Amino acid sequence: MKAIVKLKIERFEEQGQEYFVATSDDIQGLVAEGNTVEEAVAIAEDLAHHLLELDRQQENVTTTFQVMPQQFEYPLIIEV
Repeated sequence: MKAIVKLKIERFEEQGQEYFVATSDDIQGLVAEGNTVEEAVAIAEDLAHHLLELDRQQENVTTTFQVMPQQFEYPLIIEV
């Protein structure tokens, strides 16, 4: 089954260097940082799998997810 995990992406700049942080209210403990949005999302996806596996191993699964619908909006991020 595929489900939707909502990520909140924040852009930060420190000493002239831009980076992005992804967090989620859907999966406790999910915090991923990357130099690009794509990198932060990829790290978040990998981390989500690990966190959910830990929950399963501890029989701690209390999270319910929205099942992926037939149609949904997906933001396309492009350089302009």
